[in-house]
Amino acid sequence: MREPVDVRRQRILAAVEARGQARVRDLAVELQVSVVTVRRDVEELTREGRLRRGHGVVHSTLPAQELPGSDPARTDGDTVAVVVPERHSYLYETLHGARSVLEEAGMRVALHIVPPAGGAERPLVERALADGARGLLLAPRWRTPAVEEADHGWLAALEVPAVLMERRPRPGSALHAGDSVCSDHWYGAHLAVEHLVGLGHRRIVFATRDDSPTARSLRAAFREIAEAHPLVERWTWTLSSPEAGQDGPYAAHETADVPALLRELGATAAVLHSDVDALMVVQRLAEDGVRVPEDCSVVAYDDVLAGLGSIPLTAVAPPKAEVGRVAAELLLQRLAGGPGAGSPVRRVELLPALTVRGSTRGPAPVPS
Repeated sequence: MREPVDVRRQRILAAVEARGQARVRDLAVELQVSVVTVRRDVEELTREGRLRRGHGVVHSTLPAQELPGSDPARTDGDTVAVVVPERHSYLYETLHGARSVLEEAGMRVALHIVPPAGGAERPLVERALADGARGLLLAPRWRTPAVEEADHGWLAALEVPAVLMERRPRPGSALHAGDSVCSDHWYGAHLAVEHLVGLGHRRIVFATRDDSPTARSLRAAFREIAEAHPLVERWTWTLSSPEAGQDGPYAAHETADVPALLRELGATAAVLHSDVDALMVVQRLAEDGVRVPEDCSVVAYDDVLAGLGSIPLTAVAPPKAEVGRVAAELLLQRLAGGPGAGSPVRRVELLPALTVRGSTRGPAPVPS
């Protein structure tokens, strides 16, 4: 599913403002869209007065003294590097939350976008440090536990303050004693299950992607909650996308067609991570003559795109922007050497919220 236009334009604006200027071709590569698409977006942003076009180059319209890193009194030591995976709209919202705090504090934000290849974070972090970054905000991709484990040692040995965003290292690992700010995904799973059970659903299918730490946390949470819930009669878990599991830690038999699994289980509801997979499942259910929410209720997990579907989806929304803001505030305290700089390591958890839309209702009565 294509990224919404407004999200893509926000990413273009953020990239240009972070650097002062950017080449159209470079933006197209970073966003993985055509040059024509970027030019069209830039034209609209220019019309709105938010950017200024040059020959193949886009300039920020912020006054020179307001551009990150443009103040002659600043040095490279005023830079914070933010490292996030490419094409990850969830974490871009987190980025925007962090950016608002850092720029208000006079810090320059240097954005580093990580390609899909395993181990791609380390070279980018090393480059950021070589360029003089004083601190780091990190959301490593960590497609598998093994990839995560391989990063623990060098991340724990960093000589500058670093805060992980939406990443919770394994207890007892080298990174366990590091600052992190996360959404409480167990609570998010709890909200989804309680909403459906409260509507009368007793058989539920859970589907998650296995290419992120969030998906793995959700899988464990759904399992724990469903097994303990007195009103959940039957449940099962699967991968929401066959492609998601190709490089993951799960066996092939754990990938199943969600609509077929709903029929097999006699389930009347599904909770799906992420939004894109949830929207695609709703489309496939419609092709099979299954109506949402009349025949099947659907809850999405992420709430980045869930409200944009032909049927707006009820969704659990982790506090994405707030995660970024809190992470940036914690990093600034460490950098300032003031209160909090020498305090114990903090692992902050923020609670998600549930937004009810048109994709959930009580199950249809069983014919007598």
